[in-house]
Amino acid sequence: MAGNSFGKLFKLTTFGESHGPAIGGIIDGCPAGLKLDFEAIQNELDRRKPGQSKIVTQRKEPDTVEFYSGIFEGVTTGTPIGFVIHNTNQKSKDYSHIKDVYRPSHADYTYDKKYGVRDYRGGGRSSARETASRVVAGAVAKQMLNNLKINAFTSSVGDIFLDKPYQDLDFSKIESNVIRCPDEASAEKMIAKVQEVKKQGDTIGGTITCVLQNVPVGLGEPVFDKLHAELGKAMLSINAVKGFEYGSGFCGARMKGSEHNDKFNKDGSTQTNLSGGVQGGISNGMDIYFRVAFKPVATTLQKQYTINSSGETVEMQGKGRHDPCVVPRAVPIVEAMAALVLADYMLLDKTSRL
Repeated sequence: MAGNSFGKLFKLTTFGESHGPAIGGIIDGCPAGLKLDFEAIQNELDRRKPGQSKIVTQRKEPDTVEFYSGIFEGVTTGTPIGFVIHNTNQKSKDYSHIKDVYRPSHADYTYDKKYGVRDYRGGGRSSARETASRVVAGAVAKQMLNNLKINAFTSSVGDIFLDKPYQDLDFSKIESNVIRCPDEASAEKMIAKVQEVKKQGDTIGGTITCVLQNVPVGLGEPVFDKLHAELGKAMLSINAVKGFEYGSGFCGARMKGSEHNDKFNKDGSTQTNLSGGVQGGISNGMDIYFRVAFKPVATTLQKQYTINSSGETVEMQGKGRHDPCVVPRAVPIVEAMAALVLADYMLLDKTSRL
């Protein structure tokens, strides 16, 4: 299986399956001399881990990260950083009923056809549990990025939207509720919606907005390695993501050029920021903001018809512990992937200027 690595200079390679003994990764390219805050890294994992509230999967995993290389006396040495997160609460029997059954909208069918074998326990390698390794690497990248600010938050659940510009939000309130929405009134409605669909044995999707601030001018390349293109790739690599837009996004397609153009101030900043902090594939110093769409979790507790490996139509029903809405746990994953992109491009920018 290819495609287990992300990044050019600051590179993450992940390994492991949802119901295997452990998951983990190797961070290559992290500069030497970075003093790590291990508590901050664990805090990022705690934001993503299962079982943290009544509106997420009740699988209980401590998600404690153990580092094995690349760090000496709390400081990075410049060599590959290897780490492991042990799985402790697998219930593989919950998946025995789908051993030969393809769950609708899952990776079961495509994995089986491509590789001729699949780990059906929790989705194996296709499980969102793999993203815990991304959060570890993203937490390291955040510490490398110094004064850059990365804040993601839930901006919609189903048809309930947070209809306020991010400039009017207090990012310190993102962690004040289980849905991770910085607006209290919107958060209450979102939580109620998730609880409603959970009682129905169903799931629901939503969106996450992410804001990157204090990004220097000049990150990104103007052709194939555009900064926003890499951010899009990073976000679309996250499980359950169905869409990505930055700046004015799809709304910009309805505007005229005279309305959409960001007029310059004398210092090079712009009076508006419909470009979303990126012009010509290169960061312009303004805030970079984007939105990521997550589909409803494919596993529901309602009965569905599907096919098995013999091509027969069968009835199935989801079992086990699943998120009714993946969005609140995906917030730190979005931040982590954004941090990986920025860390990689910061290093690439340094090498290009040598």
